[in-house]
Amino acid sequence: MEKYNCDFCAHGDDITINVDGVDAYAAVKAAGKYKEYKRTQGVSTTDLVGRMLLMTKQHLSTNDEKSAESTQLSKITQGSELHSPYTGSSQFLASSKRLIEFMGTDSREPAPGDTVVYVAGAFDLFHAGHVVLLEKCREIGNFIIVGLHSDWEVNRYKGKNYPIMNVQERVLSVLACKYVSDVIIGAPYTVTEFMLDSLKINFVVQGQTPVYLDEHGNDPYEVPKKRGIYQTVDSGNILTTDAIVKRIIQNRLQFARRNSVKEEKEIMVVEAEKKRRESTQGTTS
Repeated sequence: MEKYNCDFCAHGDDITINVDGVDAYAAVKAAGKYKEYKRTQGVSTTDLVGRMLLMTKQHLSTNDEKSAESTQLSKITQGSELHSPYTGSSQFLASSKRLIEFMGTDSREPAPGDTVVYVAGAFDLFHAGHVVLLEKCREIGNFIIVGLHSDWEVNRYKGKNYPIMNVQERVLSVLACKYVSDVIIGAPYTVTEFMLDSLKINFVVQGQTPVYLDEHGNDPYEVPKKRGIYQTVDSGNILTTDAIVKRIIQNRLQFARRNSVKEEKEIMVVEAEKKRRESTQGTTS
């Protein structure tokens, strides 16, 4: 943490012991630099790693039947036939309550005099590059609307198994960013006159990522360009979703081994806690 000039280390409220049974964050806790946050039930980072390793589209399917792909994913993400409540396939259920939790208390409509900025994309594996882009948008206007393309649309122009995160997961990631005022879920790929007028958009911003033509072969930003409200912004950050996926794949064996050990370790802790509770209840009775 000192090497990278970090003030705090953040982690979810799940198990943090290492393979030796020692708290992996003991040092930073002792130094008063540990921050713990409530884990979002149903969303698993380990599962996202598994999706990147397999490069399939299983996570985008709405079919409840367990396929060969999902079985293979389970083996990579869990590494065993046992199941930990912390590690495993994501089973996130979108709800209005969950969305409100991530929106916070700053939710509002644009007020008269606000400068509304619209930026659209996949925002997949929400990372530092996205945050810097949104920060740049905030320098242009004070009300930032993010258009999140549907899973189908992202897969159309990016291919492979993209997006890694489905639209519900991506919505939570973007909503949690302090620079974001509102999110359009499943936003149209082409920015239309109706969108600009109904959302009272003053500027349409695009980062340095490639702009793909729409399904009809047209420029999706033709309308805002004609109005003179289109801007490109260089975040100055070279991190991309593709780069993250490449890193994971290059370290495939390391991640597969790590997931397997993590799963087994968590199961041991859960079973030990279960036996302790049963023992306590037996003594009390």
